[in-house]
Amino acid sequence: MSDDRHAKANATLGTTGTTRTRLSSVDSQRASRRWWDADADDYHRTHAEFLGVDSPGGEFVWCPEGLHEGDVHLLGDDLAGKRILEIGCGSAPCARWLTGQGAYAVGLDLSMGMLRRGLDAMAGSAPPHPRTPLVQAGAESLPFADESFDAACSAFGAVPFVADSAAVMREVARVLRPGGRWVFSVNHPMRWIFPDDPGPDGLRATIPYFDRTPYVEVDADGEPTYVEHHRTIGDRVREIVAAGLLIDDLVEPDWPEWLDREWGQWSPLRGQIFPGTAIFVTHKPA
Repeated sequence: MSDDRHAKANATLGTTGTTRTRLSSVDSQRASRRWWDADADDYHRTHAEFLGVDSPGGEFVWCPEGLHEGDVHLLGDDLAGKRILEIGCGSAPCARWLTGQGAYAVGLDLSMGMLRRGLDAMAGSAPPHPRTPLVQAGAESLPFADESFDAACSAFGAVPFVADSAAVMREVARVLRPGGRWVFSVNHPMRWIFPDDPGPDGLRATIPYFDRTPYVEVDADGEPTYVEHHRTIGDRVREIVAAGLLIDDLVEPDWPEWLDREWGQWSPLRGQIFPGTAIFVTHKPA
């Protein structure tokens, strides 16, 4: 849902209000592309350092709690030689980090503004690092052949922003080879019931958990400029299972003692009381 960075991009987009309304896949995609293209600069001014965007080889941070793939190995212990797709890669620090581990990584994102930031990071690296291919496309229809990847991942990318996240699960299952892993992190579904406030006001439940009506920001003409879709834990499980995937784990990261940083609605106050992130670890049967 919305956080403190929205106020910055709203000035560019002319956003005037919020609403709760159903949006089609086409309308959701249009709003997301518009939002992330407009917000790319502000987003990176706020979050690039934490995410390692400008690190020559990128970094793979799963969530605002700072969980790093190099420590948790959710994609496996040996990544060298594996074809890995990052969905909703943004400026692709995760895909670039995977490339540095010897994987054949590909980053996919809807927003050219975000992808361009990744291209700039690769172009400016010294010494030169292996290039990671970046593709502009939506997550509900992946432009790749069947069984073309050994693994797929998404760190807060695409899944919460699409109208049909079940289609994303089916598409991932299609492009994964048998035995391939699909790991993705999203806002923990229980966060939906609380206001997007890192302080005490964000501890009060105000929205029904079972209300799946999307959160939408609109401009002066009533056109959607930002959208986020809610799914319950059960919804996520059913979408994964319906796609023919098996669930290995559901990770709910603790808020680390060393982290005193706020990220929008994420904060030490809230993180010590309830989870902010859910990481689904799944695989395609061999």
